[in-house]
Amino acid sequence: MTTQISIRSNKNLVQKFDELAKETDRSRAYLINQAMEQYILREARQVAEIKKAIEEADAGDFATDEELAEIDAKRMHHAG
Repeated sequence: MTTQISIRSNKNLVQKFDELAKETDRSRAYLINQAMEQYILREARQVAEIKKAIEEADAGDFATDEELAEIDAKRMHHAG
């Protein structure tokens, strides 16, 4: 089931969607829906990671000095 929405957008952005739609033989609506889906997936993943990090911090689950030293050593090894 689909729902129609109406948004205001930058004229240049709409033109870019139209150009891409023509080049890919897709509709503007299809491309905008694809873009919205990708945005939602990316943002939802980031929010979930942030929530997990906050829960770990609230639980006192921090890296030890030894773990941080190991991470630094690995970075130095890969950088060199």
